[in-house]
Amino acid sequence: MTDRAWSVKYINALIRIGDAPREPLPGLLASAVGARPLSGVRVLDLTRVLAGPTCARSLAEHGAEILHVRSAKLPFIEPFVIDTNPGKHSCFLDLDKPEDARTLSELVRGADVFSQGYRRGAFDRRGFGPSDLARIRPGIVVISINCYGHDGPWEGRPGWEQLAQTTTGMIHEHAGDEHPTLVPAAVNDYTTGYLGALGAMCALLRREREGGSWHVGVSLSRTAMWVQSLPRVPDDAAPRPLDNSELAPYMIDMRTAWGRLNRLGPIPRMSATPPKWGRPPVPLGSDPPRWSA
Repeated sequence: MTDRAWSVKYINALIRIGDAPREPLPGLLASAVGARPLSGVRVLDLTRVLAGPTCARSLAEHGAEILHVRSAKLPFIEPFVIDTNPGKHSCFLDLDKPEDARTLSELVRGADVFSQGYRRGAFDRRGFGPSDLARIRPGIVVISINCYGHDGPWEGRPGWEQLAQTTTGMIHEHAGDEHPTLVPAAVNDYTTGYLGALGAMCALLRREREGGSWHVGVSLSRTAMWVQSLPRVPDDAAPRPLDNSELAPYMIDMRTAWGRLNRLGPIPRMSATPPKWGRPPVPLGSDPPRWSA
């Protein structure tokens, strides 16, 4: 399937939002043997639980440099940070402070991807909407992740996994004749993150072939609708528990600020450039707001 066909079928938007020269992927220009698909790609990750951080974590698997930016004033859930922040640097910026807003502008000038997961208009009001970002950094790829899509009467509403499952009817089908029941494992959150990362890769490919700045839009509700469109298993199907030996090839050990962590590593398998995270998750705000090189 081409990136154009994929974009139409599975995401809300993959559109050109500005003109810019063609840019080869930095990894293709690297002379070192073993350069990874996204080596040299810089990603600003301004997202919170869970889809947005999963999107940037997925880009980190393929060599992108991720700088996770958030306000120290916002609440967080530590297990989700541990889960979704491998491969990232993490800094604090408060966009209510003019000096921090200027710092973000400078970071944007050096970025390839800007990923945000707040309600529609939140960054536009601060001068960091898609058109603003394309002006600051021609050739940027902007990822917008929300609950209800990127047009229509609910586009500006906040939302999360449980609401996406509720409004699309997913909890009713999952329940059968019983009370509405959530599908487990945050199916829309994680899947939307993966789709956002794939959309970003498609946009980077478009930038290489055609030039331009690009906007990728994904949403939890659109993902829920796609999941519900898939074929169903037989009514009498039962899950089969995985044996530890089956999981072992996918498990990795990481030494973190929270101690030794044994967890699932990146699942995709690539022979020449195996996906991996270059660093363990770190506590929020552990790094300065700058690119590493």
